[in-house]
Parts: sequence; structure tokens; C-alpha cells
Amino acid sequence: MGRFSIPKVGFLLLCCLAAVSEATYVKYKDPKQPVGVRIKDLMSRMTLAEKIGQMTQIERSVATPEVMKKYFIGSVLSGGGSVPAPKATPETWVKMVNSIQKGSLSTRLGIPMLYGIDAVHGHNNVYNATIFPHNVGLGATRNPQLIKKIGDATALEVRATGIPYVFAPCIAVCRDPRWGRCYESYSEDHKIVQLMTEIIPGLQGDLPANSKKGVPFVAGKKKVAACAKHYLGDGGTTKGINENNTVISLKGLLTIHLPAYLNSVSKGVATIMVSYSSWNGKKMHASRDLVTGFLKNKLKFRGFVISDWQGIDRITSPPHANYSYSVEVGVGAGIDMIMVPNDFTEFIDDLTYQVKHNIIPMSRIDDAVKRILRVKFVMGLFENPMADNSLVNQLGSQEHRELAREAVRKTLVLLKNGESADKPLLPLPKKTAKILVAGSHADNLGYQCGGWTITWQGLQGNDLTSGTTILQAIKNTVHPTTQVVYSENPDAEFVKSNKFSYAIVVVGEASYAETNGDSLNLTISEPGPSTIYNVCGAVKCVVVVISGRPVVMQPYLSSIDALVAAWLPGTEGQGVADVLFGDYGFTGKLARTWFKTVDQLPMNVGDPHYDPLFPFGFGLTTEPTKQN
Repeated sequence: MGRFSIPKVGFLLLCCLAAVSEATYVKYKDPKQPVGVRIKDLMSRMTLAEKIGQMTQIERSVATPEVMKKYFIGSVLSGGGSVPAPKATPETWVKMVNSIQKGSLSTRLGIPMLYGIDAVHGHNNVYNATIFPHNVGLGATRNPQLIKKIGDATALEVRATGIPYVFAPCIAVCRDPRWGRCYESYSEDHKIVQLMTEIIPGLQGDLPANSKKGVPFVAGKKKVAACAKHYLGDGGTTKGINENNTVISLKGLLTIHLPAYLNSVSKGVATIMVSYSSWNGKKMHASRDLVTGFLKNKLKFRGFVISDWQGIDRITSPPHANYSYSVEVGVGAGIDMIMVPNDFTEFIDDLTYQVKHNIIPMSRIDDAVKRILRVKFVMGLFENPMADNSLVNQLGSQEHRELAREAVRKTLVLLKNGESADKPLLPLPKKTAKILVAGSHADNLGYQCGGWTITWQGLQGNDLTSGTTILQAIKNTVHPTTQVVYSENPDAEFVKSNKFSYAIVVVGEASYAETNGDSLNLTISEPGPSTIYNVCGAVKCVVVVISGRPVVMQPYLSSIDALVAAWLPGTEGQGVADVLFGDYGFTGKLARTWFKTVDQLPMNVGDPHYDPLFPFGFGLTTEPTKQN
């Protein structure tokens, strides 16, 4: 042994070190390598089980670190209202996301999971987040710069909770307000929806100038991957029935429902979600022609395509009746990531069997995994898989609440203002003796926010999150000597005997989401109509309608002095008072046709039988006033 000289030992040591560093350098972990090289290197190392894991998205409630490690799960989501704890802090969210992520990073290849959530009007599942107006209101602003800022603020609030992926924007073109998701649509007119795709660079960051068409882009740790949804024709179903059948020619599908996807793909949208609905009887989740043939091959979309919640289950009727068939046609159609979301072993087992028995070709699996990895590499998930608390102060920040308040002001549409133009009721005087505020929606933050707020269906009352109700906003705005009397549903005698200067009546729809919102009558909730009659029959009144769509108003119009469509404004009710009392003028214009009766539906701008109560594009304006 003594004959070994020190230099020889040193040489051996160097050789060992070189071998170790050779073993630790892997191309896919090197951010200096081009994305294509990293994808290729990583995929060459992956087993079938690891690939199928990447294609699997599971619900938070079943995503233990052990499950992530054992099944190589590629993605996790929070369903509507699925939270780590009631009223959870951003720190609690970050901790949960990181504990799931640790499971993924402990696998052989250490591929990080991608956590997704519905942030459809701000970070709406999270307590204390800024809740922006729903899309139906934003369409009335026709203001893409505003929408981009909302995307930017939403991205920061989502990242504050450790989440890098949102299932937004919904770029549906709602052609029938009877649809329960109509408030998730910016307009009946695809041109307005196209304008509003500017939320995508807000969420993801601006696409670099020399980008290749269709390639996804996410600009780092303060931005999130977006998801344009629901491809294709979700807003065109018969009678607006959710998840139903859109009966239209190919030309109609491509001229009405497709255009906003062209904008989204050209803005580098990372993912696209497939619609539950069918086109002329064929389920979108089973449509190889539209998902692979059109979206991937013709439009050159290079991000990944994701299913909706149990979307492949619903290919059959009843859902899940023949799951192996659902897996075969869903994955075969070109869906890359399946939102399972709970019974993931069944999905993994079925897909594994089908690949091993050549029912689904390996090339289809490789296409899916390549797209999923591309998004993960592009967004820097491999370099920064773990979240931290550095952005927690962004959640519900004052700056974001001011932006939401501005958005509320710009979404309001003034439909009537006095019996004639020379005798307007609005703007209201701040200084007067006594005013009445009435209606089921005047002091109800839950109704004001609508569905997809804290829970999937939304809530009622004022305990759901922090914000300002319209009643509170009115009290904040009027002169200190003005007496504000609030009575939710006063009788006519009370109104007459109190000698009010004027009244503000706030009524509308209760909260709902998806199928629960489908409505064939589109009436406002009781006792809304009687509140209108009791109050407006006795005193000058402005009626503010809180709704996710146009609702039946024709019977009350003659008894109302002024009428405002406030849509679903979110947490910043102060924006409503800002405009009612003239600090700002009304500027919103209808992005949806306001019908007279439901028998007219569907009725959209340009239709031959067009005879609306208020036409598309309508909106009276007022000037800001100088008041004490």
C-alpha cells in the first residue's frame, strides 16, 4: 500500500469526482439548454408509468405526498371551494402546495407537479382575495387594458398562495342568457371576447417579439400559466342548457365560437380546456377532428389540452358507464392531461392497459407528455418548483382592490335615467334629508360576488370574505348629515309615511354556478319584484340589478325612474356608489342584448327577429359632478 504516491491517489480521486459530476449533470435539469433538448432528454429517461403519471391531474384532497411519489402524478387541482382550511391564509396555501410538491420532487426524475385552480374573477377560492367583477360585466367596459391589469393582479394573488396555474380565461361566446355560465362569458359578440383575451398576457406576461406561433409562454415567478376554455362552442348550446348540444354549421362554429381561440393561441396561452358540450351531437371530449386535427395541427397550438372535471367520464351517458371507452376516445381525441380528479388509479390502470395492448399508440402518449413538459419547462417550474411567502402581501392588496373598484365603475350600464333626458335622476345628490336603501342585494356581499366565490356555487350574506357591500358604500359616500335608512323589503305604507328624498333598490339573482344557474324564466329572486313595486310606487327610485345576465325587467320598467345593470361586481361595492353619486360618470355599454321576454331567446345582435328591450351596445352616460 505504501508504494502509492500522493499524486496517484489524487488522480484517482479526481477521476471519481469526474464520474460523480458526470452522473449528476443531466441535460433536462440545465436551464441553459433549449427547451426542446430538455424535453427530449427527460423523455428518453421516462418509463410508461412516469409518462402516464404526467397526464394525470388529481384533486387536492387525494394528493398526498405518498400518492404523488408512487404514481408520478403530473398535476393537482383545487376544485371549486376546495381549500386547505376554511378562511385559510396564503401561508397555509403555500405550505399545502409545497408539501404536495415535495412528494413529486422525491421521485427518481424529480419532475415537479403543476398545481391549478379556478381563478375566474380574481383568486376567487381564497379568503380575503380581491374579487373582481365577473366577465359579463367586464365585457361592458370594452377595455382590454383594464382586463390586462386584472390578469396581472390575479396572477400576483394566485402566486401569493403558491399556485402557478389558473383555469382562466373563459372565452365562451354566450349566445343564450338561459345558460348558467353566461356570466363567465364576456359577450354574445365574438369581437368583444377577442378583445378580452388581453387578460392572457396579463396572467402570463407579454409574449417575446420573436416567439414561434402557438408556443406557450409564461414569464417567471410572478406570472401564471393560463387556460382558454371551453373548446369549442360551450356558449352555443340549445336553450342555453349547460354541457348540452351546440347545433350549428361548421362555418358558424368557426366564425362565432372559434375566433377568440386564434387570439389566445397567438398570445402564447399555455393550456386549453375542452368543453363538456357537444357539437351537432358529437362530444367535444371525443372530437379528434377538432382537438387534434384543428387545434393542434391546423392552429399549431403547442401547449397542452386539458379535460374538464370528469370530462372524459361524461363522454358516455350516464357518465362513467364505460370508462375504458372514455379513456380510449378521450386520450385518442388528443386530450393531453385528464382532470380525473379522484379515482386516479382506475384512469392510470385503464390507460396503461390500452398502451400495452396497442389500443392507444405510444406516439399519442409521447405527444401528450411532450406538451405537458414544454409548459413546465417554459414557465420555469423545474428551476423554481417550491413556493415561498414572498408575495403573501399581494393577496387582497389595497392596490388590487382599487383596480377592482375602478373595474366596477366601468362595468355599470345605465339603462334608464328619468322619464326624459332633461329630467335625469342620476347622479344622485349626496346631501339630502333622508334616503331609503332597500332590496335583498343591498347588503349581501355573497350575492354581489356571485358563483365561483369562496365556494363553487357562491354564498349569500356577509361572512364569506372581506369586501364592501353596496349599502356600506352608500353610507361611505353620502354627506354626513344625510340619513340612510335600510329596510330589506319595506311595505308601501312604510315608504309613503317616511318622506324619503329618494330610494335605491338593489335586487337581482341569487348566486349560482354552471348547471344550477340554467334558467328558462330568467326572473329576479323574490321578493325583488314586490320590493320594486312597493318602493318605486311611492318615491323616486333607482333600481340596481345584480345579476349574471339580462333578466326580465320589462314589467317593472314604467314604475322605475332609473335603472342600472351592475352585473356581479365582486367585493368592491364602493365602485357602484362612486357612479350613482356622480364622483364618476356612467360609461358601460351592453355587451349582451337585453331581451323583453324569454320567448324571444335566443336573440343576438344581427338576428333578423331582433326586438330587444335594450339593444347590444346601449348605455346612457352621465358626467361626473362636483358635489360636497
